[in-house]
Amino acid sequence: MSEPKKAAVLVSGGLDSMLAVRVLQEQGIHVEGINFYTGFCVEGHTHAIRKKDQKKDKRNNALWVAEQLGIKLHMVDIVEEYKDVLLNPKHGYGANMNPCLDCKIFMVKKALEWMHKHQFDFIATGEVVGQRPMSQRKDTMPVVSGESGADDLLVRPLCAKNLPPTLPEREGWLDREALYDFSGRTRKPQMALAKQFGFEDYATPAGGCCFLTDESYSIKLVDLWDARGSREYEMDDIMLLKVGRHIRPRKNFKMIISREEGENHFLQGYRNQYTSMRTTDFPGPLVLIDGEASDEDLMLAGQITARFGKGKSAPEVTVEIRGRDGESREITVKPISPADIEKSWYI
Repeated sequence: MSEPKKAAVLVSGGLDSMLAVRVLQEQGIHVEGINFYTGFCVEGHTHAIRKKDQKKDKRNNALWVAEQLGIKLHMVDIVEEYKDVLLNPKHGYGANMNPCLDCKIFMVKKALEWMHKHQFDFIATGEVVGQRPMSQRKDTMPVVSGESGADDLLVRPLCAKNLPPTLPEREGWLDREALYDFSGRTRKPQMALAKQFGFEDYATPAGGCCFLTDESYSIKLVDLWDARGSREYEMDDIMLLKVGRHIRPRKNFKMIISREEGENHFLQGYRNQYTSMRTTDFPGPLVLIDGEASDEDLMLAGQITARFGKGKSAPEVTVEIRGRDGESREITVKPISPADIEKSWYI
């Protein structure tokens, strides 16, 4: 008997890629998954930090899906390589800072490289025609196949019947009639197929998996670039954009204010990289100061810090300022009134 054909499938952890794997497995294909980490993946990051979310699911859905399907998952860090995709997208951005078409092209290209290196036969994704406005239109799907270099080695099992036959179909590795013709944004066909396969637990369909599609996060990212005068970022930058309340009282500095105990603990890990503030005579948030703040700026920041603590109604509050060198000093401030906090300060 001949060896089974081997497919590398992009596994995000969502329902679509889960189904794509199973459809291929049903045809006797040996499947292994690839999950690319850009740094902007949602995957329950804030749920793991916030105390109020401690009962929510903390699992990595891509790993969980691989376990349920009995496949090996290769997790590939592309944080540095992905920067050029985000900063210089040939096909532009979506509604926010999401370079979805360029992102998909890049990931398929990386999967193709992996396929050749590991001697697999083709690659597959859980894409569905018409599901995403930027990267999954009928006119952009050929762009992904062509510009990635994958061409007809890229199979989309869930919507294959809506597209020209690929090489695996023409060669008889796959039975085209056993593939699907899903289209549009509705997830009802996928959910029905999941039921047919016996999948009862899976990530919420259309739940999103990238912070760059989030308007609030995108605004914070652009603000970061504007403040630094450079469209660059490091891993710590993009992690901190996911956490806390971000306020910019002056152009030269921003405050990252924890909203609860879990975020307080998380921000503790950054106290040696930023000037930080906390109230000492009342419970309150830990605050990081991003930028260069003068003594006058720090007084204003202290008033804002006091406002978000339990001493917000007190006539005076003591605030500890800790520098990046570990040296601390205290100032006494009057908590700023809500009327004096300008809406434009909130990022």
